[in-house]
Amino acid sequence: MDVTISVPQGHEQIQMLGSAQRNLKMIREALGVQVHSRDGRIRVSGDPAAVVVARGVLERLAQQARKGRAPTRQDVLDMISEGTSRSGSGAPATSGATPNPGSGAWEGSLEVYAGGRSVRPKTENQEAYVEAIRTKDLVFGIGPAGTGKTYLAVAAAVHMLREGRVQRLMLVRPAVEAGEKLGFLPGDIEAKVNPYLRPLLDALHDMMDYNSIRRLIESDVVEVAPLAFMRGRTLNNAVVILDEAQNTTRGQMQMFLTRMGHGSKMIVTGDTTQIDLPDPRQSGLVDAARLLMRVRGVEFCTLTGRDVVRHELVQRIVEAYGHEDGRDEGSRELRRALRESAPGMIDEPTGEDA
Repeated sequence: MDVTISVPQGHEQIQMLGSAQRNLKMIREALGVQVHSRDGRIRVSGDPAAVVVARGVLERLAQQARKGRAPTRQDVLDMISEGTSRSGSGAPATSGATPNPGSGAWEGSLEVYAGGRSVRPKTENQEAYVEAIRTKDLVFGIGPAGTGKTYLAVAAAVHMLREGRVQRLMLVRPAVEAGEKLGFLPGDIEAKVNPYLRPLLDALHDMMDYNSIRRLIESDVVEVAPLAFMRGRTLNNAVVILDEAQNTTRGQMQMFLTRMGHGSKMIVTGDTTQIDLPDPRQSGLVDAARLLMRVRGVEFCTLTGRDVVRHELVQRIVEAYGHEDGRDEGSRELRRALRESAPGMIDEPTGEDA
């Protein structure tokens, strides 16, 4: 199906289409339709249901432009979300299945591939973690390095985005230095925070080609941002992943969790053996475990050294350092919080940690 829509001229056209036709790119990526603007007209083609939604969004944008209003990025995303909700359809799924916008729970396994192989949980704890992401709106994945906390979260988010169950993917990390003082970093704000966000982008690049990621980032369907940029925002119909959550403060964690909007999922990952805060006991991740463990709709998943899926030496390293956890304030506080909130969830410690 294809339709043609007239475009206002002059300043109104810029307001309707956005800078560098940003609004058209967002519609194209979110709904999976073909959008072309030429000679004062926009031609939209693709899946009939998605085309109907795109036409409705474009008509609303044109109306706002005629009134002298320039819609923000969030306004456009809200229009797309409202359109898909009314029509009962979302962006066409790559698998051909009918998506259910605003509902992250999918059927079957993840349809995400890395290096030609499907991304799958490999241990029992990882399977429980992915199942929690599938069925819950707020999931905490806590465990040591190499257990797939972030990787599986990104895979699930990419799957939901491709199926049209969410309209956006946001990857967030606190910009905390790992025991080193890097001093002044040159460049604009993007260049300054990119080193902190690189691990999230690495996982994303494993599952999507470079050009697709670039288009999605340019159209704001995928956003990678430092935690400090989250204040004041409300995120609807999105998957939001907070990585390295052990380095958030209590206030930052509360601020982040209250950004959740309608139809969204939040996945919080962290490793309490690698807290880089001056006082590990002030970790927002530890505090969240204490306060939210028994809150309905929130799921905590713990991964251990047995779930490490990197080089076999990583598992041995994790186990070796695990013997020192009794002296780690962050790990000790977390285990205490888990014992108090959910007895039996973790093994009872011995010695000085008791």
